[in-house]
Amino acid sequence: MDLPYAEPYKIKMVEQLKRSTKEQRLNWIKKAHYNLFNLASDNVFIDMLTDSGTGAMSDQQWAEMMIGDESYAGSLSFKKLKKTVKKITGFKYFLPTHQGRAAENVLFSAMVKEGNIVPGNSHFDTTKGHIEFRKATAVDCTIDEAFDTSVIHPFKGNIDLNKLETVFKKYPKEKIPFVILTITCNSAGGQPVSIKNTKEVSELCKKYGVPLYFDAARFSENAYFIKKREKGYENKTIKEIVKEVFSYGDGMTMSAKKDGLVNMGGFIALNNKEVFKQATVFNIMFEGFITYGGMNGRDMGALAVGLNESTEFNYLESRVEQVAYLGQKLVDFGVPVQQPFGGHAIFLDANKFVPTIPREEYRAQALAIELYVVGGIRGVEIGTVLADRDPVTRENRYPELELVRLAIPRRTYTNNHMDYVAASLKNIYDSRNEAKSGYNIVDEAPIMRHFTVKFEKI
Repeated sequence: MDLPYAEPYKIKMVEQLKRSTKEQRLNWIKKAHYNLFNLASDNVFIDMLTDSGTGAMSDQQWAEMMIGDESYAGSLSFKKLKKTVKKITGFKYFLPTHQGRAAENVLFSAMVKEGNIVPGNSHFDTTKGHIEFRKATAVDCTIDEAFDTSVIHPFKGNIDLNKLETVFKKYPKEKIPFVILTITCNSAGGQPVSIKNTKEVSELCKKYGVPLYFDAARFSENAYFIKKREKGYENKTIKEIVKEVFSYGDGMTMSAKKDGLVNMGGFIALNNKEVFKQATVFNIMFEGFITYGGMNGRDMGALAVGLNESTEFNYLESRVEQVAYLGQKLVDFGVPVQQPFGGHAIFLDANKFVPTIPREEYRAQALAIELYVVGGIRGVEIGTVLADRDPVTRENRYPELELVRLAIPRRTYTNNHMDYVAASLKNIYDSRNEAKSGYNIVDEAPIMRHFTVKFEKI
């Protein structure tokens, strides 16, 4: 008989999880003003709020932390990380930051001005927030297939070339500092971008004289999908695919808390020396000296190891296929999710799951709260709450998709945990027609409101 799949690692240390009752969870979520970000971690049984910085590091990463060089300037750990980033990405210049949104803040401070237009594929919340904070505009050019969760398309993160060229024709290149290509595309459901599309976007950018940058938080998961789905790449290594993808761009921002396999860290990598010099000024202002940029030496060492580990096929197969395991369980139960499954999370389609709740009552948020109450599982809303208000009209922006993201931390949970999540969702789905009302917002921040927003139950 064929041997079943087994994870390419064994468990050396465990962390206790705290169980709770439904009554306790009802009380806790009410005290948290129905915002899952406000919950204490020990009030959560399975935490799928994010895959950012929540994974388990390897023994080799922990060993590297013990020899971290904490020198303020010229750290040996910095040199090790810089060498690794150049080897994997091919970019010439490198600036460490404490996390991904810090990398965006530094780079956008150097490049984005008031009135600018920044096209891309479904910009994530922090990316859009940093753009709009500078009174610029993010323009979504994602292919239409991404907005129908039932459509099977291998690369739903792709940019629509016609949409992108329309932007290029409408605005002078001086108003477009860069195109940002997010790999994988989180807001579209963790969906990958093909090398073919990356190359075509790159060629179009060159035609109109606009730089191409990557939001590369999950670049290795994107490479895994390319290897599995794109003709001609099945025999390429992950590292070879990654190198080719980045060869089509001018630079990248990185939240190392994802595919860097560390709990904190990020960086900017560039080819343009002038942009590097400008970014260096802001890096020193916001993050720290250019050889640590908000990171400890030990974290830089762990990141250097993590980047090498995350660009190996065996690790990626274990990681991405666990996501697919949960996705297939939910599909078998009839639960509507974004298909094909993404690389880091399963995205519940709240428009199909709870259509009885009006959109203005934040149906995806209502579904996320119900999942916590029923199973102690914390996910996150990727819908109207996250889409925020229009910066001019201050009206809610209603995205085409109302999603609940269940992000799976790397090397952290077992498939038994995935079975528990799937069973909890089946129970909710079976009683979905009972859901008639959602929530009102009673307090919110003027930008990136979803982190601190307060709700009341209708």
